[in-house]
Amino acid sequence: MPPAMSPPRALVHPARPRRRLRWFLAIGLGVPFLILLVVTGYYYVSFSRVIDERLHGERLRTLPRVLARPFEIRRGQWLSSEQFVDRLNVLGYAERPRAEQPGEFSRGDNALTMVPKGGDHPGQILRITFNPRGGGLVGPVGEDGRPTPMPAIERLELSGAGPVDEIRLESPLLTALITANREKRRRVSLSLIPRMMVQAVLAIEDRRFYEHPGIDPIRIAGAIITNIRGDKPYLVGGSTLTQQLVKNFFLTPEKSLRRKFQEQFLAIVLETRASKDEILELYLNEVYLGQRGSFAIHGVAEASRLFFGKDVTNLSLAEAATIAGVIQAPYTHSPFSSATRSRDRRNVVLQAMVDSGYVTQAAAERAGREPLQTIAHALDTEAPYFVDLLGETLADQYPGLLSSSQPVDIFTTLDTNLQRLAQEAVQGGIVQIDEQLAKRRVKGRAQVALIAIDPRTGDVLAYVGGRSYSQSQFNRAVNAKRQPGSVFKPFVYLAAFEAAAATGRTDLTPATVVDDEQTTFTFEDKDWTPGNYEDEYDGMITLRRALALSRNVATVKVAEMIGFGKVADLWKRFGSSTAPRPYPSIALGVFEATPFEIASAYTVFPNYGELRPLRPIERIVNGGIDVRVQSPAVKRVARRDTTFLVTNMMRSVLNEGTAASARSLGFALDAAGKTGTTNDLRDAWFVGFTPGLLTAVWVGFDDNQPLGLSGAVAALPIWTRFMMAALAGRPAQSFQPPEGIVFVDIDRDTGKLAQPACPRLFREAFVAGTEPTEACDLHRF
Repeated sequence: MPPAMSPPRALVHPARPRRRLRWFLAIGLGVPFLILLVVTGYYYVSFSRVIDERLHGERLRTLPRVLARPFEIRRGQWLSSEQFVDRLNVLGYAERPRAEQPGEFSRGDNALTMVPKGGDHPGQILRITFNPRGGGLVGPVGEDGRPTPMPAIERLELSGAGPVDEIRLESPLLTALITANREKRRRVSLSLIPRMMVQAVLAIEDRRFYEHPGIDPIRIAGAIITNIRGDKPYLVGGSTLTQQLVKNFFLTPEKSLRRKFQEQFLAIVLETRASKDEILELYLNEVYLGQRGSFAIHGVAEASRLFFGKDVTNLSLAEAATIAGVIQAPYTHSPFSSATRSRDRRNVVLQAMVDSGYVTQAAAERAGREPLQTIAHALDTEAPYFVDLLGETLADQYPGLLSSSQPVDIFTTLDTNLQRLAQEAVQGGIVQIDEQLAKRRVKGRAQVALIAIDPRTGDVLAYVGGRSYSQSQFNRAVNAKRQPGSVFKPFVYLAAFEAAAATGRTDLTPATVVDDEQTTFTFEDKDWTPGNYEDEYDGMITLRRALALSRNVATVKVAEMIGFGKVADLWKRFGSSTAPRPYPSIALGVFEATPFEIASAYTVFPNYGELRPLRPIERIVNGGIDVRVQSPAVKRVARRDTTFLVTNMMRSVLNEGTAASARSLGFALDAAGKTGTTNDLRDAWFVGFTPGLLTAVWVGFDDNQPLGLSGAVAALPIWTRFMMAALAGRPAQSFQPPEGIVFVDIDRDTGKLAQPACPRLFREAFVAGTEPTEACDLHRF
């Protein structure tokens, strides 16, 4: 038999090449996969650490809180029910159909029921009744010449305690102080954010938030198709809330494909390191919602305050949709940039809520018909100029405090109710000033500063540094150095009485008569001829009348009688930043000072010669421990009796002098003050006070062009409107004479002892031993 043939080599081991191919494929695919797995694991661990550290820091981070003084309610206070609700929004109270829990309130007809969450009576039901016509209280005189009835609190009643006259609530939060990036935010827990606010954000930004792992492939694909087709009048985004949070919270603003992949990967990692609710809460507190002035608005709670003047718990459906609509493009959709675009975007959000099943079509249509009503000056009601002053004070006196790792609470002296009243007075006054300037064809926008203080303590109670913080952040109250003009005159008379007391002179009293006629003064071989306002001269006039009518010539003559150096020396005791030269013009306030310095200097009058430095801080708590607050020492700069003489003289400024229009406007309380108008009518001032409240008002232009209005016309109406509202319901106080003061009836014209035939008598104050001894010889039977 022939030998058997060997089979072909290829048929002997057919599986070897296949096995070899599988090995090559396994190695070729497995090694890169393993490398990818290792790299992914490495980056996952690395990013997890970064996220954990940031989340841990964010959970522990406590922003320095700035709190105002406790909100006080009293019977007779000028507040309507709407204004009172505004105050409760500042305190973070939630409106409910029935107030049952602390921090809730409900409204009725001219009445309000609330449950305080702090203050004197926490947890007790308080019923407040309002009289829309004030119960006999009247406000400023209207155009018809009749006093305007003002709404007021008529009755306060505590459950179980009956009627009360006054109640103190808790301290309202002004802001969280962040100095580095000029951010404003209010961190709130997710449980306090109303459901409709959360739903509005989810509906328009990420309706599958609770279903995806951080990125949403379905949303990305749908966004691409929708944008290609042009099915929507706007571009649809594919980023999830988690991606947006990662982009704004963990990454830089860089735009690149690499950064986009980083964002998506970090979003997935974040979803494994925090719960959905934690991510949503962080997002709602961090999301950027535009600018107001120099502040960046972060978070829906802060936007609620600055857009609508409300606590976030009280937002309506339309308001929640408005805020949610801003997220996509804060500048474009901000209601302050374009009401039309913001309203259109709001309605898009409302329809998205319908599509998501959150609201009915009927509810969305009702909300869509609501007008877009924002609060233009909501930022100003948060006292931003005061917060700036506070930041400078903290940086100067307490370096490092704001970077403390411990919770920091700064309790300020600011009264939020008075701050609101100050802002309203400024806004109302500046409108009238604008109208007067427009009639005179004066270009530019006048500015204003107002400082209200408790003169007994120096506490700053209300503080306005300009007409609108969103338009200009220049803090005129502390930074605008302007000539004080005639508001300085009381210090001239104080210097005169001080000099007289020091030398035993008896010829310088409020009843002393000087010749108010145009006079040329020579000083250091130079002539100077000042004139009175509108060239009005009175001839022989008492010092009281000269101050009341703000007579320039008479005041310069008083300064000349004691020496101009004595006037300059007195002003140096106040520690002003500008030391005036001892020239004749010093008597008319021809030097520079800030409204803050003028307000501080005027504290000597209600304090009988003691200077009370102004203070914005009452208490600081760092990590539960009280920090020693630096309080400048009280300084005596004048005698009690001589200071009272000037205070008593300034009462005539309001009763019969340049500020008498305050009386015709309805201000009836005992008060003293002085108008101020500088050369060429550049600046307008009024500083006035009662024993418990001192307010300084300045009006002028930033570029120092003439305002063209006197202090009585521009500044006094603002002061009057504020003081009437601030003091409504408070008991009247009068200026009590100190020891060593005697009162004598004098003839108002001659300053001599009054006789039966004298037609105009005045009961004048004197330092004992300086009262006149001569009888009036002008009026005889």
